[in-house]
Amino acid sequence: MNLRISKLLLVALVGLLFTRCGGPGDKSEEESQSSSENQMDSTYQTLLDKYTEVELSTDVSKLSDNQKKMLPLLIEVGQIMDSLFWYEAYGHRDSLFTSINSAKAKKYATINYGPWDRLNNNEPFIEGVGAKPAGANFYPADMTKEEFDNANIDNGKSQYTFIRRDDNGKLLAIPYHEMFEAQVTRAAKLLKEAAELAKNSQLKNYLNLRAEALLTDEYYESDIAWMDMTTNQIDIITGPIENYEDQLYGYKTSHETYVLVKDMEWSERLSKYAEILPELQKSLPVAEAYKNEKPGTDSQLAAFDVVFYAGDCNAGSKTIAVNLPNDEKVQLEKGTRRSQLKNAMKAKFDKILVPIADELIDESQRSHVKFDAFFANTMFHEVAHGLGIKNTINGKGTVREALKENASALEEGKADILGLYMITWLHDRGQVNGELMDYYTTFLASIFRSVRFGASSAHGKANMIRFNYFKEQGAFSRDSETGKYKVDFTKMQAAMNSLSDKILTLQGNGDYEGVSQLVSEKALVPQQLQDDLDLLTEKNIPVDIVFEQGVKVLGL
Repeated sequence: MNLRISKLLLVALVGLLFTRCGGPGDKSEEESQSSSENQMDSTYQTLLDKYTEVELSTDVSKLSDNQKKMLPLLIEVGQIMDSLFWYEAYGHRDSLFTSINSAKAKKYATINYGPWDRLNNNEPFIEGVGAKPAGANFYPADMTKEEFDNANIDNGKSQYTFIRRDDNGKLLAIPYHEMFEAQVTRAAKLLKEAAELAKNSQLKNYLNLRAEALLTDEYYESDIAWMDMTTNQIDIITGPIENYEDQLYGYKTSHETYVLVKDMEWSERLSKYAEILPELQKSLPVAEAYKNEKPGTDSQLAAFDVVFYAGDCNAGSKTIAVNLPNDEKVQLEKGTRRSQLKNAMKAKFDKILVPIADELIDESQRSHVKFDAFFANTMFHEVAHGLGIKNTINGKGTVREALKENASALEEGKADILGLYMITWLHDRGQVNGELMDYYTTFLASIFRSVRFGASSAHGKANMIRFNYFKEQGAFSRDSETGKYKVDFTKMQAAMNSLSDKILTLQGNGDYEGVSQLVSEKALVPQQLQDDLDLLTEKNIPVDIVFEQGVKVLGL
């Protein structure tokens, strides 16, 4: 737990202890209780201050009447997915809220979808709550990995099943569409209502297919239809998608929703990069065996204003770019779409990254921290997910299957480092504007931003592996007197290439033991870095953003 927060909680608890042990002449019991509640409220306010509120909106005047009518329907779908993610992440939300008296504690639990702080390695922030189960609520709390591994469960490893016990205590799998029958039936109805309003035939087809997918847990056809959409202005990403929440095996996916309005002009500017993916794949700094797969040629790059987040993508740190679908079959057949969430990205840059750079980046390089570089680094991170290798080269199945709970962390690490490699490759060929140092310096500043999310998540582990690897390779230096960091361009480029090779090789070999060792040795926050991160907290620089969002914000 963050030292500063631990001290605050300790002060509050000590205060509570003294109020219960007072003698004659001390404050009345009612006054003491009020005092302790104020102390706890102060503690929760400190936690809430890690976030800054941002309004999610877009220029709805550019939308047709039917498009404006669609948005409330899609937002309601998101609200349903939000309730499903609560169950997946914690269980029944109402049972938790009943046990919490503090309004601020409830607000923080809402941000975190449970009593565990996602920006502090999932440490509990509610008194009496134990550690968060690695398998969240996807598996029985008393189930061991050995029991699961030895059980013969039909569809046990499916992305779309819960593991539960029957009346005899035997493990069984329950499909999502059965566990959530009432909710997905309602969500499917809303998607079909939106489809009736859609004038764009591609969007109409996708919405109808996605509705059916929620009712069957068969997502392939709707994923293909989503990839076939190119002319739509309204979009929705919804359903069980990412597997970050399952840190026991990484098998189970969580429900989420993004409601999106495409920025047609920016999307047109980005479209050219998708065409060069095959050439980029061939150029990767790794042996030929690890880049023989051919990425889909229908990959797309697009920019959006996001107007509603729900579920997994809204939990703790907020996603600012999306690379989907995750289905390896769809990726090899069609590629992926990299969606840049421009309004959310700009908010994080202005409110968080710039203040961090002012505190931690050497003054001689601070001017290189630019939004265009931040946008490009984030975009090419998503592009890089489509590169490399999806299936092991030695018969161990997909990379995701072979690396189990470590697959997501290594994949995020691959996307980070290959994104920077791609920018360098494109810059050398005159296809990316600006100074190359802009991208490298912004990349370093972004590590400080991202690692504040904690080292327990897939993204957090990836950040720490990269930071510690770069540090060992001399990719940056830290001035002991000023506490400022400075990029060594030559060494950072060399470290970028060698780390790319290492990650791609581990993935291609399906080397579970090797990846586990990498995570255990390098996915750690060294004390010096923690001290620097604590300084950012003392300077009241927020860690992330929360949203004021919905129909009213949009003025609909």
